[in-house]
Amino acid sequence: MAVAEFKPSNSITHLRSSSQLSILSKRLSLTKPCSFRTLSRTQKARISCSVAPNEVQAPAVQTQEPKSKPECYGVFCLTYDLKAEAETRSWKKLINIAVSGAAGMIANHLLFKLASGEVFGPDQPIALKLLGSERSFQALEGVAMELEDSLFPLLREVSIGIDSYEVFQEADWALLIGAKPRGPGMERAGLLDINGQIFAEQGKALNAVASRNVKVIVVGNPCNTNALICLKNAPNIPAKNFHALTRLDENRAKCQLALKAGVFYDKVSNMTIWGNHSTTQVPDFLNARIDSLPVKEVIKDHKWLENEFTEKVQKRGGVLIQKWGRSSAASTAVSIVDAMRALITPTPEGDWFSSGEQSVMCFSSPGNFGSANHYLHKVALFIFLCHPLFFNLTMCKCKTRCIPMEILMV
Repeated sequence: MAVAEFKPSNSITHLRSSSQLSILSKRLSLTKPCSFRTLSRTQKARISCSVAPNEVQAPAVQTQEPKSKPECYGVFCLTYDLKAEAETRSWKKLINIAVSGAAGMIANHLLFKLASGEVFGPDQPIALKLLGSERSFQALEGVAMELEDSLFPLLREVSIGIDSYEVFQEADWALLIGAKPRGPGMERAGLLDINGQIFAEQGKALNAVASRNVKVIVVGNPCNTNALICLKNAPNIPAKNFHALTRLDENRAKCQLALKAGVFYDKVSNMTIWGNHSTTQVPDFLNARIDSLPVKEVIKDHKWLENEFTEKVQKRGGVLIQKWGRSSAASTAVSIVDAMRALITPTPEGDWFSSGEQSVMCFSSPGNFGSANHYLHKVALFIFLCHPLFFNLTMCKCKTRCIPMEILMV
């Protein structure tokens, strides 16, 4: 079984107090309203993170009391009645989507896909709640201005801020992108000390102010470990609602199989990524299919499958950084959209998708989603058990024990 475990050294950090925000707003046409909400000053908080070798200990955070919901702002106070308009247009109830790192490159691609209805469909109005930092706040205003100018009919509200306790209020979805990115020559594990504290704080904020059924997708690396840290700091939110983004690796693996087989991407199915989003991940070609046939029956070059294929998928992100000079952004945004749709759309019969979800720890495994809420079902996959390669992972080396894998089933 592929597992990942959080094992950094003890660390302590002090959070800076947030500055009073100056919010930029423009009046929109009555049919395409959007607003920015003024957010208040944050009090200082102290986080102490301590992790024992065999357990994840939730950092002790002196959390703030949940703040009251910001008052309506601008055109929403004067002219806008979403309930009446929703009834007229047969729209669904507004959903709140919180996005951290909203001024970054990934979010710059993602936000416009969300606002266009690409994820939730043409009858689902949304509110975007964008979280940035003091340093990125001016860029965050620019992102909000571009969203205004795009005139998306489904985008009914935009809020921006640097306080997660404000931005995450009543969030139905939380897309946690904001983190220090990986640079040339860096491994994702090297980001742990910096980014672990960010996700501890954000987990506390989600626990305090988000919807009790908020769905959380962690993108910031190392995403498996960060997802585990986040959920450990949000005990009031079901652990099954937390996901580490694995879909980018799944998409990369499908691409490589399609190229080798000489077929288009949509012919590849049942692709599984085991383990971490890292160079230790294991893309599973043994259970994947091409045009409904086992991969080994379509791709006769088994040496390529057993050696080159795995390495190509594992190192794809690093090669892209060398070529592009930065981490992937557009393809990551596409994979977030794919991951969100997979969690709300019934999976095609016989297929599955990969997602990092918590069991004993947080690792990637295959799953599917039906018309009812999914649930965990234990399945022993003996082909993977006790193979050393599957246990030699970035954050944990469990070479002496075997545990039945848990996967998502309906």
